[in-house]
Amino acid sequence: MKRHHFLIACCFLILQQASLAQVTFEEYNPPSSLVVPENPISKSKFPFIDVHSHQWRMGERDLNELASEMDGLNMGLMVNLSGGNGKAIVDANKNIQGNQPKRFLVFANANFNNIDDDWGPRAAAQLQRDFEQGARGLKIFKSLGFSVKDEDGNRVAVDDPRLDPLWAKCGELGIPVLIHTADPKQFWEPFDANNERWLELKTHPRRKREDNDPAPWAQMIEEQHNVFKKHSKTTFIAAHMGWYGNDLAHLGDLLDEMPNMMVEIGAVIAELGRQPRFAKAFMEKYQDRVLFGKDAYNPDEYPTYFRVLESEDEYFPYYKKYHAYWKMYGLGLSDEVLKKIYYKNAIRIIPGIDASAFPK
Repeated sequence: MKRHHFLIACCFLILQQASLAQVTFEEYNPPSSLVVPENPISKSKFPFIDVHSHQWRMGERDLNELASEMDGLNMGLMVNLSGGNGKAIVDANKNIQGNQPKRFLVFANANFNNIDDDWGPRAAAQLQRDFEQGARGLKIFKSLGFSVKDEDGNRVAVDDPRLDPLWAKCGELGIPVLIHTADPKQFWEPFDANNERWLELKTHPRRKREDNDPAPWAQMIEEQHNVFKKHSKTTFIAAHMGWYGNDLAHLGDLLDEMPNMMVEIGAVIAELGRQPRFAKAFMEKYQDRVLFGKDAYNPDEYPTYFRVLESEDEYFPYYKKYHAYWKMYGLGLSDEVLKKIYYKNAIRIIPGIDASAFPK
């Protein structure tokens, strides 16, 4: 009997040890033993303009409370890309002008329902009205290219000519288009051990794409660039560095080819942080073409952006392992470059910003 109990105890210990040894990739996240100087930055060196933020139902938000949070980060101005259109723009701008007129701007959004041959002029007319009510840009969500369909049920490509009047109206009004097309290229690649986004796809399986769901990645990106080239008098801001943060040489070629193209760094700061020398050289060369953007408004995450852009720290983590399992390094950008990325470029291309609120 004693021998029986002994064997059971041994089996239990073996199983327990085996269980402890089976650490999953998601669980494996050991603290670094590296001892190097650390300079976390909770507040940006210069006031910045976040050109990529989302605040739903802005007409009802307590903007004084939000502005107080922004003060803690040194955010001088927030651009709300989720402005909607029509009454939503009116309500948002009324709240802004009545409470924090120097701290917020709103971009309009197009309504892609019922696309037919007359959609373009109707959309352009609505954008004209939204501009007159305070909208200072147009935000295009990734649904265009993914899920937007015309009245016959066909996919509407990003470069569908029926949309041309809308892009032309933006150029006429002198307002930029911030456009998100597709998603990271890895979402279209095989879901296996060679995919850098494996963990993200494992934890968010609905993000996986195929060439027929709804189109190949390269095709969707090309459709976006076709619009940029066709409407050279309109300024376009490619969201998330156009998904070329991991190929800055090619992104530089695109910026050279399309002078009306700008980029913002929302949700791709980890791409810059893993290539600090090359990214710094890129930022210096294209300092007039890069804007600060964050995307999701989570105040605790902004310091990671400041640290990558401003510090020369080494080997520090990104805040979402499923986005970036690697460590990052600071670029140590000069004051001149920081000022352009943080606010000067935005002031140059977005009308209605009070430049006196920012350093010269």
